[in-house]
Amino acid sequence: MAPPTDSSPPILLFGASTPSGAALRDLASARELRVLGRRCPPDLAAERFVATDLTAPPPPGLPLGGVIISFAPLWHLAPFLAGLLQGTGARGAAASDRPKAVVACSSSSVLTKRFAANADDQALVRRLRQAETTLEEACQALAIPCRIIRPTLIYGEAGGYRDRNLSVLLTLMGRLPVLPLPSRTGLRQPIHARQLAAVSLLLADQPERWDGPLALGGDDTLTYTAMLERLQADARLQNPRDRAGRCRLLPVPAALFHLLAAPLLPWKPKLFEAVLRMEADLAGFTTAHSLLNTPAEPFPVHPLARG
Repeated sequence: MAPPTDSSPPILLFGASTPSGAALRDLASARELRVLGRRCPPDLAAERFVATDLTAPPPPGLPLGGVIISFAPLWHLAPFLAGLLQGTGARGAAASDRPKAVVACSSSSVLTKRFAANADDQALVRRLRQAETTLEEACQALAIPCRIIRPTLIYGEAGGYRDRNLSVLLTLMGRLPVLPLPSRTGLRQPIHARQLAAVSLLLADQPERWDGPLALGGDDTLTYTAMLERLQADARLQNPRDRAGRCRLLPVPAALFHLLAAPLLPWKPKLFEAVLRMEADLAGFTTAHSLLNTPAEPFPVHPLARG
């Protein structure tokens, strides 16, 4: 990715207190950047922070000139930003006072959970789809390029913030001597938080590079079992005594695995369905390196969040 120039527009960042938000702040350290959120990150200068609550009506006078990048929950961002943009349009604000582009993270769950049986996942898909539509329509009304990214399985650590995906699996493997898995597991394409931040920055600066929602994954496609094995190998490399590296992954026939998972169904149907998704192929997304024009990065990309 080309380095930023003096003419690069300012960045307005939502969701700074996430691994991808922290990674983006690092990648764009030479840029003019403001963070909008409820709490100022501890390592951010106060003058670069604008107190903003996405669940409240937009306050007057928020800065909009520049590019907006968001890793905040889309169902909060979309109505907030739509109200802000509609107010800007009603006031007849000059083009220089409007965002040059909006890049917002949704989730690949819009695709992978659209046939989910449990009510929680069904509601999530509806919320995400409605939020995507709300944001796209608000931007379209003012001819502002809007790029929605649907990332899959974000992992990694940045700025002291850690993921809640693979770090949870590492913690689980550190506590269990044996982890049963179905004998055939589906494909995954995990993406590091830094890769997601880099693609978001690229699309904000070059919105013409993509039209419509972008389903985005990492550079490696591997089975769920292979993903865990690589995490274990990395754990052993970092610390030979790491208990996560010594957990035995036990493949069992699918029928037996389903029987073992069955008690979760009446107790935690969402978790039951998540366990069964180990067998589903959730891959085939655009790779980060193909957009960034960089060498592919094999999984796992560092730094990792440890349990």
